[in-house]
Amino acid sequence: MTSTSRHDFSGRVALVVGASRGIGAGTARAFAAAGASVVITARSADALQDVASGITAAGGEVLAVPGDATRPSDIDEVVRQTLDRFGRLDFAFNNTTDGPMPAPLAEIDIAGFDAGIAGNVRATFLGCRAQIPAIIASGGGAVVNMASIAGLTGAANLAVYTAGKAGIIGLTKVAALDYADVGVRVNVVAPGPILTHHLERAGAYAQELAARSVPMGRLGTVREVADVVLWLCSDESSFVTGAVLPIDGGQSAGHKPPQMYRQGEPMRPPQPTAEHHPGRSTT
Repeated sequence: MTSTSRHDFSGRVALVVGASRGIGAGTARAFAAAGASVVITARSADALQDVASGITAAGGEVLAVPGDATRPSDIDEVVRQTLDRFGRLDFAFNNTTDGPMPAPLAEIDIAGFDAGIAGNVRATFLGCRAQIPAIIASGGGAVVNMASIAGLTGAANLAVYTAGKAGIIGLTKVAALDYADVGVRVNVVAPGPILTHHLERAGAYAQELAARSVPMGRLGTVREVADVVLWLCSDESSFVTGAVLPIDGGQSAGHKPPQMYRQGEPMRPPQPTAEHHPGRSTT
């Protein structure tokens, strides 16, 4: 496949865990467009095959291996098939999550908590544990793990999600230190509101509210996350490891009030303008 990306990953192999849709699927497509052979895995075999078919139709090389990232045998099998098929592993993107619906902490049942920790921390640990030795044997490379700004700042009603993403950040930092001197860089991305299938299904009002929380005034796109993941795997980031990269339009930088209060002066609501579309992406 001829590279259509700023990166040239020809001859490299990328594994994307959680690639059946959304950011995982978009990142798998981006790796393929950059010339990498791509291995994708997720629990839904049908959804995974749809992604694989699209990559193949675009001229890419892809191997789809259904599996559950919380099961050691499944993730070990994905890595084994990767090496059997391509003989190497250069990059891995662990894009996993699970957990209960939003609720105050005391209303979350224990099974929901366990599922959230398994789908975030356990799955990321198992991924790194299986992938890193294969990457070392291939001469070095990069692992990128998926967290969220919720793992940096917290989010009301998302106790399990926040704990899981914070755990991923901690694991990533330790892995980066453990393997910094053997050619494996390990970093973590922390997206804010991204327009994936979740927000699409939630509708226009949910998208507008999410965009209002972003200092840049819009939602992020799947491609913007994929671009950061590929950069972290490229030689352009060769001295970057153990980093947490927010992809959030400024959310983690602090609070940007929609209007500033001036001491001693009355405040009036701003007048809406035709040009302002808080829920519309400009990319």
